[in-house]
Amino acid sequence: MLADPGQRLLARIVDTLVVGLPVIIVVKEFVSGHDLDVVAPPALAGCMFLYEAVQLALWGQTLGKRFAGIQVVPDLSGPEGAATDEEGADAAETSAGAPQGGYGRPSVPRAVLRAAVYSVPIALRPVHILGLLASLFWVANAGFIYEGPQRRAVHDRLAGTLVVKRRTP
Repeated sequence: MLADPGQRLLARIVDTLVVGLPVIIVVKEFVSGHDLDVVAPPALAGCMFLYEAVQLALWGQTLGKRFAGIQVVPDLSGPEGAATDEEGADAAETSAGAPQGGYGRPSVPRAVLRAAVYSVPIALRPVHILGLLASLFWVANAGFIYEGPQRRAVHDRLAGTLVVKRRTP
């Protein structure tokens, strides 16, 4: 079952607090004034990228996604959905024995791409026109969750992933 948009928002808020607060506190210790506005977004983007890519590749979840009861899985049904050996081994099977999109965890390349597509716009915020484009991207990215039956944001579509409610054992 696909994750609800509210669950995804809750997970993103938790992840942003878990990563953002420590990064901003540390950056404020070393940088002040106008330089803070230039240094903080790329620092936050780099930390968010590492935080998300590593956790998604290892577990298919970040701390925020665990809290919200959701996980990222490879979408094995789409054209970009050919499973890697790692993903195929993790994927649950249907009664016919075929991998079922919805369980498992994304491969390292999928996790890295998904994290990069989400994090790069954060790093672009200090560059005036790129910051504006990044803001527009974020609005479009959130809007795509409401388009189509699979509720896939841009970063999900590009990485070939789905966000699903976590199975309970």
